[in-house]
This record gives sequence, C-alpha cells and structure tokens, in this order.
Amino acid sequence: MMTKYKKILIPVALVLLIFLIGYAHASKGVTKSAGDATKSTITPTLFFHGYGSSYKAEQQMTHYLVEKGDSNTIIRANVSKNGTVKLSGVIDKKAKNPLVEVNYENNRNTNYHQDGQWLKNVLVALQKQYKIQEFNAVGHSMGNMSIVFYVLDHSSNDKLPKLAKQVNIAGHFNGILGRDDKANQMVLDSQGKPQKMNATYQELLKLRTSYPKNQVSVLNIFGDKNDGSHSDGSVSNASSQSLRYLISARTKSYKELKITGKDAQHSKLHENKAVDQALNAFLFD
Repeated sequence: MMTKYKKILIPVALVLLIFLIGYAHASKGVTKSAGDATKSTITPTLFFHGYGSSYKAEQQMTHYLVEKGDSNTIIRANVSKNGTVKLSGVIDKKAKNPLVEVNYENNRNTNYHQDGQWLKNVLVALQKQYKIQEFNAVGHSMGNMSIVFYVLDHSSNDKLPKLAKQVNIAGHFNGILGRDDKANQMVLDSQGKPQKMNATYQELLKLRTSYPKNQVSVLNIFGDKNDGSHSDGSVSNASSQSLRYLISARTKSYKELKITGKDAQHSKLHENKAVDQALNAFLFD
C-alpha cells in the first residue's frame, strides 16, 4: 500500500515543485520588466539660449562637458514656432548625464509664459520617449525666463519631471540696461529685494511661495566687466542677483558666482571657460 502511494505522490510533488520554480522565475521577470518600463534613472540637463540666439550658443558648454567626461550624449530639441517639439539624436541605455540643446525657432518671443510652456513641451517629449523623472536646466539671458516662468506656471504639476538643479547665467530678472534699468541705479536690500520692481519681476514674486520647497539646487552666475557699471554690459549685477529674493528661502541650496573681466560680457558668458568649469563642478561633481 505504501509503495502505491509513493508512486502517486512523487510525480505530483515533482510537478508541483517545477510549477513553483517556474512561477517564481516568471514573477521576478515581470517585476523587473515593469520597473524598467515605468521608471528611468536618466537625468538630462537642458540648455536654453537667449534672445535672438539658437542652440549654437549652448554648444561651447555642452561640448566642454563631454570633453571633461561628464557626459557622453548630446541630443537636440527643436521647438517650432507653434511649440511642437522634435527630438534629434538618441539617449541610449549607456548614456551618461545626457545633454539636451534646446532650440527655439521663435527666438525673439518675449511672452515669457509661452516660453515656459515651450520648456514644458520639451519635457513632455522627453518624458514620453525616455520616461524621465527629473531634469536639470541651464539658461543664458532670456533662456532664464523660460526656466523661471516654467516653474511659476507648471511646477505644481506632479505628473511632470522634477527640477533638480538650476543654473542661471546673465539673468535679467528685474530688467535690462537701457530699457528698464540703468547702470548703478538698482538697489537691493539685505535679502536681495529690489527697491523698484518691473512688471516681470512683480509676476515672479509668486515664486516666493510657489517655488518647490527644498527640492532644487541653484547656481546663479553673472558677469562684471570691471568697467564701473557693475554689469555685463547688458544686465546689471543687481538685476541678476534679484533672483535671490524670489527663491533662495525655498531652494535646497543657493549659490552665486560673479565672473569678472572682458570675457564676462553678456554674450561672452556662454563661451567663458570659468562658466564651463562652474557647470562641471555644480552639475556633476
């Protein structure tokens, strides 16, 4: 009788064991695939050019970072005049700190809310294709307005990637020389608050309560030509430094860097080796 039961139980036990092993293996594989498909560890750094410029103004910085070994991938995001985004190039699985050169076809658009919307469009395109969870942003001149107005209008949207690091270069947050600012005229208090505020800055005051809390590390770079104007020739240092009042109380960290000399001129800052080195240290060290 016992022998009869053994003949029945042993095959049943073997079949059950094989089934359990196969199920465990399959479950493990499904979990891994699902994780890979829904989450990415890629953190791209997006570059935004200034008024009347293009992605070419970003290439000195992106190429330097590749040469230093910080990145091995550069792609481009072209934004048409109607806001449609086309990605050129590929971020593959072996990409290291991919860099995205953003190009606005309408490069003279001073509707900053729309500039911020275009930044959002780039993020959505990257999110759709690469499932990114966070990003860094580097802006020069008016490119900074794309960043701060994106944050102003869209940072509360939890479905979008999170801003991790922000670099502002030659930002005219409270005006431009010769338009609504004059050399050595803007006065900031001990908190960085301007005595007089232009209309754009007044809009940005909302960042004091809406900027992501303890999430973003910020580096604010500005140029001083050392010609007595305390400016880069186009933007006063005070206008650039007025960013501190808007966001520093809410950032994860906030640092300022003044670049001096003839190569600190407004349009030369994105070609300046000291700026390149600062990006290297801040973004990737």
